[in-house]
Amino acid sequence: MRRLVWNELGEAEQARAIARPEQRSDAALQAAVRAIVDDVRTRGWEAAAEQGLRLDGEEPRLVPVAGPAAEARRSLAPEQLEAIELARRNISAFHEGSLPREHGVETMPGLLVRKVWRPLDRVGLYIPGGKTPLFSTLLMLALPARAAGVGEIVAVTPPRPGGGLDPIIALAAELCGIENVWTIGGAQAIAALAFGAGAIAKVDKICGPGNAYVAEAKGYVASLPGGPSIDMPAGPSELLVIADAGADPRMIAADLLSQAEHDPSAQVLLVTTSEAVAAQVEEALPRLAQELPRGAIAGASLANARIVLAADLEQAIAIANNYAPEHLSLAIEYPDALLPLVRNAGAVFAGCLAAETFGDYLAGSSHVLPTDGAARSWSGISVYSFLKAITVQSLTREAARTLAPSAAALARLEGLEAHALAADARGAFLPTGSWGGGPRRGGGAVR
Repeated sequence: MRRLVWNELGEAEQARAIARPEQRSDAALQAAVRAIVDDVRTRGWEAAAEQGLRLDGEEPRLVPVAGPAAEARRSLAPEQLEAIELARRNISAFHEGSLPREHGVETMPGLLVRKVWRPLDRVGLYIPGGKTPLFSTLLMLALPARAAGVGEIVAVTPPRPGGGLDPIIALAAELCGIENVWTIGGAQAIAALAFGAGAIAKVDKICGPGNAYVAEAKGYVASLPGGPSIDMPAGPSELLVIADAGADPRMIAADLLSQAEHDPSAQVLLVTTSEAVAAQVEEALPRLAQELPRGAIAGASLANARIVLAADLEQAIAIANNYAPEHLSLAIEYPDALLPLVRNAGAVFAGCLAAETFGDYLAGSSHVLPTDGAARSWSGISVYSFLKAITVQSLTREAARTLAPSAAALARLEGLEAHALAADARGAFLPTGSWGGGPRRGGGAVR
């Protein structure tokens, strides 16, 4: 961990201070991922099974969730089950309440241009698993997809260390209306979703976070001919906390460690205007990390941690906008005053009471968010991630006759005579009752 004073750094030093860990874009990692993806793309199920056996410890299996979900219900305490149900309710409420409404604009008399929304046909959801099965991620992906009305959901997750599907993942799937989950992880899972492998169906879009291998695989399959779209670059987790002199150092340390314990490649940063807060957080972090069950992972992440002293809160926000964090915590007295200045962040936690942990589990918005600076131009998962917008134009006969000469003139300016002729045809007299139809107005939320 390093402590830096922003105004004492040159431009290059400032860039290094907020740089992501290099292993996220390591050339050897890229080569390994591409080899796996190309293998599965070429040989299909045979390659997916071989890679699964080599990397996951077992071949992929389609597991019905009913049995392990019942096991989870028997083993979990009532308050644990209620907490999962609370998360499901809040997430569903937020995303069902976020559905876009179809709308139309009469751009000129008789010409109505509408935007309508349609759900995707089939999506693949990647759920991080293994030693730490992130059942919450399944809720955060599947419930927005359900709210959007996606036709088919294909869920994949690495098998648990002893093999098979983790019961709590199965329970989360059952709560989301998913009957089966594939036990396959890593780049081989992304390739199978992208191009199909045996009974694993090819999907239109892949959503979900993962480690550096998964993030690299998602970007690679999306770049290939016939590959799917992806939700966003969503790799190892990251958190930037902005704190003023009144912030609670122990609370800040706990927030930073909550992300550090995810992955050795996770990155956490504190930007503060207070030297006292900086010193107390710096002292607390390694001590608290040693007390964690995942302390070794958190400690590895802290090697990439930074504490930056900013001249004022406006400079702190500027640093955050430059970094574009996945998670941005505003541990300051008046967060709403600075919120309008925030331009680049996956999610913002405004005020000391807004724990990033609440967002991870049950506030309602999805915790699947852009990383690696992608928050400059990408958004986190929402119902919009599972919808596509289609524009519709409709005209009255009078509007068609009015519009045709101008459209034909524009087409001829570009040398496209057939376009012009198509416009001219609409400008001709159309007898009453001929096909074509005038505009109809519609509305309502997408369901």
